[in-house]
Amino acid sequence: MSVVIVGGNEGMACQYESICKQYGCKAKVFTKENGSLKRKLGCPDLLILFTNTVSHKMVISASQEAKRNHVPIARVHGSSATALHAVLKERCFFG
Repeated sequence: MSVVIVGGNEGMACQYESICKQYGCKAKVFTKENGSLKRKLGCPDLLILFTNTVSHKMVISASQEAKRNHVPIARVHGSSATALHAVLKERCFFG
């Protein structure tokens, strides 16, 4: 399963990836907007948006791209490791 995380804390990007790995997921993490997300998102199985730590423009861009590719979106207000664990427990079969 592939996961794209948009938002979150820049210092926790490696931790987000290792948490996803525990659930058998391969993760791409975008904490800041540097360039267009269109080409970078690809077609993951799940898009996780940490809404409190991401710009409104980035949320709109990621949401539009996810809708275009029929990718489910999980919107999470917090950007902690616990919040990510909760989403992955709900959406993944491993862990």
